[in-house]
Amino acid sequence: MSQSSIFPSALTAQRAQITSSAGTLALLVTGFQAWRERSRSRRDLMRLSEHQLQDIGLSRLDAETEWQKPFWQP
Repeated sequence: MSQSSIFPSALTAQRAQITSSAGTLALLVTGFQAWRERSRSRRDLMRLSEHQLQDIGLSRLDAETEWQKPFWQP
């Protein structure tokens, strides 16, 4: 008789915990990547010239307002 037939609920609970941990880690990594991308995009926005900002329909004030947001805020 194998252990999995003796303790099926324990193995199922262990697998669920591993799956949950992997899901949590994936969410953290995805969140971190989004934060980095937001930060990089805002920094790049501040490097644009007045003419480049005007081409994309933004003013310097719009760019500065976006720059002031915390990295976690979309």
